[in-house]
Amino acid sequence: MQKLNMVDADTLLYQPLDKPRFVVDGLIPTGLILFCGSQKIGKSWLMLKLCLCVSAGLPFWEMETRAGDVLYLCLEDTFFRIQDRLFRLTDEADSRLHFAVASCKLTDGLIVQLEDYLKEYPDSRLIVIDTLQKVRTASKDNAYASDYGDISQIKEFADRHSLAVIVVHHIRKQNDSDVFNKVSGTTGLTGSADATFVLEKETRASDTARLYCVGRDIEYQEFVLRFRECSWEMVERKGQEQLARESIPPVLFRLVEFMQDKEKWCGTATELLAAMAETDTPPTVITKWLNEYRTTFLAVNYIGYAYRRKKEGRLIALTKQAGDSDDGGDGDVGIPPASVTDDTAK
Repeated sequence: MQKLNMVDADTLLYQPLDKPRFVVDGLIPTGLILFCGSQKIGKSWLMLKLCLCVSAGLPFWEMETRAGDVLYLCLEDTFFRIQDRLFRLTDEADSRLHFAVASCKLTDGLIVQLEDYLKEYPDSRLIVIDTLQKVRTASKDNAYASDYGDISQIKEFADRHSLAVIVVHHIRKQNDSDVFNKVSGTTGLTGSADATFVLEKETRASDTARLYCVGRDIEYQEFVLRFRECSWEMVERKGQEQLARESIPPVLFRLVEFMQDKEKWCGTATELLAAMAETDTPPTVITKWLNEYRTTFLAVNYIGYAYRRKKEGRLIALTKQAGDSDDGGDGDVGIPPASVTDDTAK
């Protein structure tokens, strides 16, 4: 039996290790990427554009690419259809981009075929398998185990050769607040993948879509895309920090400004809104937001928050904290002790 390949913590802490390499800077790392979208949404158009850019070393949506050979398994297409798409997308293509419209299934030798391809083209950077269902064999076994086993085979191949393998897959039609829960199959697929991308339109007739990207080696990011002249163009790109900032109610940014010249402020939510000249935010809402963001946004901006409920309402205390901030919620900071008339004194 083969022994475990181990490393001790001391060695791992001080030994320099290479960071994951990217085929598309900041977006597509080496490893297994699951690219999902509904049928006929334009996944293949996007994949073909990506393959063209990587094979020629051209930027993809203004992001640098690592040039090399590319294999695109177009398993739901014909060479005629691929040729027609190339006519529409480009006037010239690099000979390092290779196509196949048929392959073995995972259980019948797909990995062997890919190994043989790499022997002939060792400078390959990217392989696209379109689609996952075309390389799978129907199984009556446990669905999770089947999903995990299939995707793990491809991931092990990608990791062993330090290249990116993108597997195109479908999403379910059912609605879910988390787009990644729409990926068809079990969590064995998304759990095994190094990154998962979901392309989604608001309506079938729309020419715009949103691409959601999450992964182990990339930050969460979203793209707004527009389909124009058979090509997905980037309209906007938002990273995790920007998305997190946009999720914060604007009134809290104005509250930070309000507290800049104050050491502390104490009063009711209504009095706070009046002092800030805010007319569009109800007192109950500002109170909820202050509590919700006290350990995150407010703490980062060195503002402590606490309140005590009295008969006449909630008494809010805001304090300006110097240096490192705690969570702002460790007591009734700046609030007079409750009297026997407080409805909290029982």
